[in-house]
Amino acid sequence: MPQKYGSEEATDPMDKTWETGFFKKPVSISVRLNRLGFEGDGVADTVHHGGVDKAVLCYSAEHYPVWRNEFQRMEAVSERLSIEDFGNGAFGENLTVSGLSEENVCLGDVYEVGSAKVQVSQPRQPCWKLGRRWRLKQLTALAVSTGRMGWYVRVIEEGAVSAGQEMKLIERPLPDWPIARLNELFYHDRSNLKDAQAMADCVVLAESWRSEFRKRIEKSAG
Repeated sequence: MPQKYGSEEATDPMDKTWETGFFKKPVSISVRLNRLGFEGDGVADTVHHGGVDKAVLCYSAEHYPVWRNEFQRMEAVSERLSIEDFGNGAFGENLTVSGLSEENVCLGDVYEVGSAKVQVSQPRQPCWKLGRRWRLKQLTALAVSTGRMGWYVRVIEEGAVSAGQEMKLIERPLPDWPIARLNELFYHDRSNLKDAQAMADCVVLAESWRSEFRKRIEKSAG
């Protein structure tokens, strides 16, 4: 759950008071997954985080060895970051998953996990709290530039979930739209209005992202 960290008297901005639910802890017991997320888990900034379309954040376990190798080659980074601690949960995710990534997970995918069913709703947009958590301001920009950001799912059937259970793909309505492609369109391929229109019209995509694509199209026509 969200907690306050830091001190108002701190001189380093990284040590100032802030509130976050970013510091996730692993659990070995079964946890109830409801429409708005896991019981016992919460978000501090409900304006920008949480909600039905961002009930659960997933992140690929395979990204962490890559990050650690990159950090070790960046001396300035490794001096500020506890590299050995940069693993499962480091991105504030609810589920660290093996075998899945932005390259092979598609928008609209439906997965069974435990007795619950979830659907991929949008890519993750990492905010400043990622850099604050690890005292590394550039980490948010690095996540965006590499595409290793994670993705959100909505809960379409509530249930119980335990660590180690398989995320079984049972439906893939949009096989041409892996999360990596959606990230590319959102962050980099901004002149591609055809695909932007397709995503603006896509009812599976979270409304906040559909709205951003609609604004892009309206701006180009303006």
